[in-house]
Amino acid sequence: MPQVRRDAGPGYQRHEPPLPPSMSPRRGASVPPQQSQGYDDGYNTGQVYGGGRGGGNGYDDGYGDGRGGRPRPRWGRRIKWTVITVVVVLAVGSVATYFWADGKLRRQVDLSKVIDRPEAGDGTNYLIVGSDSREGMSAEEKKKLHTGSAEGKRTDSMMILHDGSNGPTLISLPRDSDVEIPSFVGSDSGKKYPGTGRHTKLNAAYAEDGPELLVRTVEYNTKLHIDHYVEIGFAGFANIVDAIGGVEMNIPKAFKDKDSGADFPAGKQTLNGQQALAFVRTRHAFATQDLERTKNQQKFLSALASQTATPGTLLNPFKLYPTMGAGLDTLIVDKDMGLWDLGQMFFAMKGVTGGEGKSLNMPVSGSSGGNLLWDKAKLQQLVQQLKNDEKVTVSGN
Repeated sequence: MPQVRRDAGPGYQRHEPPLPPSMSPRRGASVPPQQSQGYDDGYNTGQVYGGGRGGGNGYDDGYGDGRGGRPRPRWGRRIKWTVITVVVVLAVGSVATYFWADGKLRRQVDLSKVIDRPEAGDGTNYLIVGSDSREGMSAEEKKKLHTGSAEGKRTDSMMILHDGSNGPTLISLPRDSDVEIPSFVGSDSGKKYPGTGRHTKLNAAYAEDGPELLVRTVEYNTKLHIDHYVEIGFAGFANIVDAIGGVEMNIPKAFKDKDSGADFPAGKQTLNGQQALAFVRTRHAFATQDLERTKNQQKFLSALASQTATPGTLLNPFKLYPTMGAGLDTLIVDKDMGLWDLGQMFFAMKGVTGGEGKSLNMPVSGSSGGNLLWDKAKLQQLVQQLKNDEKVTVSGN
């Protein structure tokens, strides 16, 4: 096709397509402005460069099939943007959940007030405490859960959870353990109290000056460094169990206890919050009261962690948020503990049940005045293995 120069000078011969008969000036048709100027740029009639999109001259810009049909859907682009949207929504939801949960953590325990601490070893040690706190409970709830109405709070259960490279180890500390109260700094007064060699039950340390003195007493009597402190009360414990729909337990032998409200037949059964609290608090139904109770507490907490860390809970916001809310509302931790640390503790607890770790009671050699005496030789070996993050070979009672 001849090229047309728009800047051609006067007299330059222009090559133009002939007008159709219907537009001939001799028949009264008007001449398009471009043609009246003597040239055509090829975009007005569609006769020089072809027809419009999808026209009969075969023009196809990629949107159609060249026959004027409906544009083809671009599935690759749609899938890409769908994936991007889902990822963004999940990321925003995860961040929002993190800050929501982090804001609920009650970081009230200041481990910097604990003096003369043992050197930290390998792995992470959590002191997990179940208190008999009735905070936020109505009179009806106290009656339903058989908690009584005592003021203040005491420790109903104490455990050390070691999370290391050789799997988790869960060690129950009987509350009737005989311990020495060492020198300490008052958590509120800041005053230093010298040690007098006084011996008492382990749970008395918590009653005397709270979590900081309990940590100090545990560290002094075990020579094991505690990295994090976690405490949960009656109400929070029961609410977590109810939030996940109960915890399935296999109880080998039936037992009853009017003080805790326990009344369990033998066999596999699902415990609700009220029943679960009765199960972990029962002691009078057993010959070796405190030791048998600590074993039940270990079994239940491991089962709770195992049954909570399932896709049915973690991926279901209608179960995940109530479960997290129920626990975090009453959970008390140390000031340096974050959600990551809490998650690590949770999955270490789950690992105890999954066969990746070991659970035991603190080794006991006898008793004195109703207090349980720890086996010093086994204790020293146990602490050494935990500090070096070795496989625990010590057995408990």
